[in-house]
Amino acid sequence: MKKIIKNIREILIIVIIACVIAIIFKMKFIENNNLGEIVTSQNSTASNFLEKQNSIAVNNEEVNKVDITDWKLTLVNYANSLPDDFEPELSYIDKTRQFDARAIEQLKQMMNDMKKDGIQNVWVQSSYRSIKRQQELFNKKVNYYMNQGKSKEEAEKLTLKVINKPGTSDHNLGLAVDFNYVDYAFDKTEGYEWLKTNAEEYGFILRYPKEKVDITKVNYEPWHWRYVGKENAIKMNELDMCLEEYIEYNK
Repeated sequence: MKKIIKNIREILIIVIIACVIAIIFKMKFIENNNLGEIVTSQNSTASNFLEKQNSIAVNNEEVNKVDITDWKLTLVNYANSLPDDFEPELSYIDKTRQFDARAIEQLKQMMNDMKKDGIQNVWVQSSYRSIKRQQELFNKKVNYYMNQGKSKEEAEKLTLKVINKPGTSDHNLGLAVDFNYVDYAFDKTEGYEWLKTNAEEYGFILRYPKEKVDITKVNYEPWHWRYVGKENAIKMNELDMCLEEYIEYNK
């Protein structure tokens, strides 16, 4: 009888040990499954985060994309001429001077705000010019240099540094203004300093900066300001770019 009881006890111990081992294995299995779910969840979260960031980057790129075919960014220079059939949309600044009708209110507002800030001695000397008028000015300057003993070729090269050929000037486009006496002394005036600080808010930039002559091929002109639109003007100043660089940057 004692032997039977002993055997039963041994069997019970074996069963208990087996149950404990089974419970331990089951717990380990559950733990591993939960760990796998956590890792999978973390990977999924990371993947979703990356997808969201990529989506934001793409959306930002679309938002920040600049349309270089926009009329405000029309580039006319030594390498880019207006088409022969170009007809600007013009409105009068005063009795004689005209400017692009789509931007004239920004020009007028800029001039009015300058006066409100106490700067009374700034006026528009030159704005829109017809192709015919541009030709007259160009020829006059060429003759001036030729009368100084320069050959026609030399005279034209010198002229191009200060006057664009007909059809290649912002003035022919109707989006540029020259202030006051078209004189280098303008950059010593309060008006010039005001424009350097505030013109971008109205969409205007200094078209021919001193440090960009190698790019624009035109001498520094502190009096010459060009309308490109507020967003473009601010961005160009942030990037320290002239119009030629900005167009190339956004291609």
